[in-house]
Amino acid sequence: QVQLVESGGGLVQAGGSLSLTCVASGSIFNINLMGWYRQTPGKQRELVAAITNGGSTNYADSVKGRFTISRDNAKNTVYLQMNSLKPEDTAGYYCNALLNSRGPIRYLEVWGQGTLVTVSS
Repeated sequence: QVQLVESGGGLVQAGGSLSLTCVASGSIFNINLMGWYRQTPGKQRELVAAITNGGSTNYADSVKGRFTISRDNAKNTVYLQMNSLKPEDTAGYYCNALLNSRGPIRYLEVWGQGTLVTVSS
């Protein structure tokens, strides 16, 4: 099976920075898209940033200029560098991947379990 494991969440003061990492493992043929979503209780999960295997990116308007998504295809890893953090960035952050698995090849959407980011004022 394919798994996504996130790390890097924690508590940070407003204006500070955090870097999140998501590693995909298992029987993976290729990964088409990886991204980060965030969610607070009672709200819909929203896209924060996404990146294709070719390096194309898109960001939520609320994080443009502050967050940067990047990936290492050889390591099946995606990163989210978060700078100038604000209290409203506080949320659970979830890694997502659209990929093709091996044996036989199947197209899958996979979610990580999430990592909590808390920004204090």
